[in-house]
Order: sequence, then C-alpha cells, then structure tokens
Amino acid sequence: MNVNVKRVLITGGVGFLGSHLCERLLSQGHEVIALDNLSTGIRANVDDLLGHPSFRLIEQDVCTPLLIHVDEIYNFACPASPMRYQLEPTGTLKTSVLGAINVLDLASSTGAKVLQASTSEVYGDPQVHPQSEAYCGNVNPVGPRACYDEGKRCAETLFFDYHRQYGTRIKVVRIFNTYGPRMLRDDGRVVSNFVVQALRGHDITVYGEGAQTRSFCYVGDLIDALILAMKLPDDMTGPINIGNPSEISIKSLADRVIELTGSRSRLIYSDLPVDDPVRRCPDITLARTSMGWEPKVDLDSGLSRTIDYFEKILSGVAAA
Repeated sequence: MNVNVKRVLITGGVGFLGSHLCERLLSQGHEVIALDNLSTGIRANVDDLLGHPSFRLIEQDVCTPLLIHVDEIYNFACPASPMRYQLEPTGTLKTSVLGAINVLDLASSTGAKVLQASTSEVYGDPQVHPQSEAYCGNVNPVGPRACYDEGKRCAETLFFDYHRQYGTRIKVVRIFNTYGPRMLRDDGRVVSNFVVQALRGHDITVYGEGAQTRSFCYVGDLIDALILAMKLPDDMTGPINIGNPSEISIKSLADRVIELTGSRSRLIYSDLPVDDPVRRCPDITLARTSMGWEPKVDLDSGLSRTIDYFEKILSGVAAA
C-alpha cells in the first residue's frame, strides 16, 4: 500500500468548495469520502465523481456522530451564504458547533488530522485593516449574521480546546471571499448575484453606495492553500488567513462584471444589510511565510471562468 495515499473525509463535500476539494484530492490519488446532507450542496457538483473507484458519497448531517476511519478530515459543513444561513439561523449555529464537536471526536478517536474551514466573518466589521490573525474582531453577537459569525468563532474555540486538552491534530484556516464555478446561482453572494443578473440583462443590485470593499480569491487558488495547510507540521495549527489581498470596491466589481459579460445592465442601489462589513481584506503574511502560498489567478481571469460557467448553467447545458 502507498503510504502517501490518504483516506480523506470532506464534510459539506458536495458544496461549492467541498466538491472542488474532492476533485483535486482524487486527482492526487487519495481516497475521498464526501459527507453532505444536501441542504445547500447539490449532487450535480460531484456527478462526474460518483463512478470513481476511490470516491464515496454519504448522505448524512454532520450533527450526527461520525463513525468511520479516516486519515484526514476537512470540515466544510455549514451554509456560507448570508441569505441561506439567515433562513435557518439555529440550524446554522448547530451545524457549526455540533458539527465541530463530531469531527473533533472522530479525529481524536482515529488520530486523524482535521482542518476547520473557518471564515473571515470571525473578524466581523473590522476596525483593523487589513485583518491579521492576531486581530480578535468586532462582531455583533446578537445580530442577524451572528448565527454564522459566532458559530464559526465557537468552532475555532472547540478546535483549539480539543488540541490543548486531547492533543487533537488540528488546522484552522480563515477563508475570505472565494468565487468560481459551482457557486449556486441563487445563493445571494455578490459574485454570483452580479454575474447572473448581468447575463440575464437585469439591473445589478448594489447595497449601500457600493463603496464597501472585498477581496476575492479564485477557488482553485483556495484549494491549493487548503491542501498546503493540511501538510503543515502538527505544531503549526493556525489560524491562517486564506484569501486574495487585492481589494476592490463592490461598485468596481459590478462595473467589471458588466464589462466582461458585455451586459447592458444598470446599477441600482439598495439599503446596506445590517452588520455588513465596510472593509474586508486579508493580511496573508503567515500563509506566504509558512506555506509559500499566495493567489495566482487575477480577478478578470477568475471572473471570466465564472461567467463561462454561469453561461452554461443559464443555457441549460450544465446542472444548476
């Protein structure tokens, strides 16, 4: 048996990020088990993998205890779209907290390494810019986004407490805005919103004046970083920021999407959502120094690939 081949569990494995990770790990020769309750992920994302001899899909909620032997675990199970997680806030919080406990229990009992896909939302509406891992954040614990923000913060707490108390082999990465093929067209996130509206010729909805900023990382670059993070020595637990430090205003993003799609869409403006961060940009110094990682795909190239994907989705060529 090849000792370099791992048996890997990916919770939330048919979602946007999880499905890309499944595909990449399979291409590297690993055995991959995707666990998903299909609440926000769609089976079509892994249709091409279902016949692969090293791939298995388990339909199960991560809030149910996990009984399986694996070498590595990537925990992605949680809705990441504000529109979706606010529809079922208590379920979102349970997924983050109970899900973390279950993957940590599994890792502790099997000796597996476990990576938590945390989020830049742990920084809330930051008062420090750009955000480094040392910043503790500015989060509203009782607002409409708290189910996700505080759930992810609690999950990080659990990861580090399991590490300190039981010696569990953990990695924690904080993922900033990520985009690319397999985003859901109706999940409410800004890139998919803008691209779908532009391709349909609809008005593009910009919240506030569009002056708020984000930093967008292409999904392929993110997957590179996750795999590198899992390979770090056991004493390098994180948290590690993963994202693209190139900052852009939301209005400028909308203008780029209109230009790249050739759309005649107009910009319309709506009220800024409650607790929506004004600025969001990662300090990726630690990712650069510890893993030699930084994003390679520029925004226009990534947007073009994403637009091509949604053109196929909207024309019915690919499953939505």
